[in-house]
Amino acid sequence: MKSRFIKLKSSGARIEVVEAGPPGSKKSKDVLYLHGAGGHMPGDPLIAALASRYRVVAPLLPGYGKSTGEDDLRDMLDVTLHSLDVLEALKLRKPIVVGHSMGGMIAAEMAAVAHTEITKLCLLAPGGLWLDDHPVADIFSKLPFELPGLLFHDAAAGQKLLTAGVRMEDPEFLKEFLVMNARRLGMAGKILFPIPERGLAQRLHRVTARTLIVWGREDTLIPPTYGDAFKKAIFGSKLVKVAKAGHAIGQEKPAAVLKAIKDFF
Repeated sequence: MKSRFIKLKSSGARIEVVEAGPPGSKKSKDVLYLHGAGGHMPGDPLIAALASRYRVVAPLLPGYGKSTGEDDLRDMLDVTLHSLDVLEALKLRKPIVVGHSMGGMIAAEMAAVAHTEITKLCLLAPGGLWLDDHPVADIFSKLPFELPGLLFHDAAAGQKLLTAGVRMEDPEFLKEFLVMNARRLGMAGKILFPIPERGLAQRLHRVTARTLIVWGREDTLIPPTYGDAFKKAIFGSKLVKVAKAGHAIGQEKPAAVLKAIKDFF
């Protein structure tokens, strides 16, 4: 994996872009990957798995990594248009747009707003809907040690992925984590707080992209019943539920996600 930077003409924002996989060519397929509220994990297993078959281009939202411009993004529309500007600037060739959690929410909004530009869509446990009988857990109230159990079916393995093997009790890790998380959640909160719902349900009928939805059967952050709601709302979409997988399905079961994408597109 390597990083580069692009500058958006529209806003002047400087966006960090992680790339992996074979270089772009007429034979290789492009994947645009939009991360969740936690950003990219160290040596992200999903990006690595996708890169075994596709050219993966994974921009970091302003407020994440070294990307700038978060002060100009006020609401869901701003974030959606920003992401479409990034897509245009990257000059990808009809990419498969893959979004996880918050990134899935953004990807779905992109496909609804610009439904002639997004033709292939993969949503990994996306946010964006709200069911009163199945509330989404509040990530903003969680302490670091609570996250592995919330995001992963296998909490012990999840903790190793989140921390790159460092103990969560390590003061230096906690200090770095809290500083980074303040900036990231400050950006994410604009579209996820107090609940991750910004009217997407009224726009999903506009999605015309060939759409794959993938959910972990043991997701405790956004219950799997939301997968059924997305499938019902997006005409012709396919829902795949993966056993022994939590919310961070791409990082916990990267091979299963890659297979689902390969089989569908």
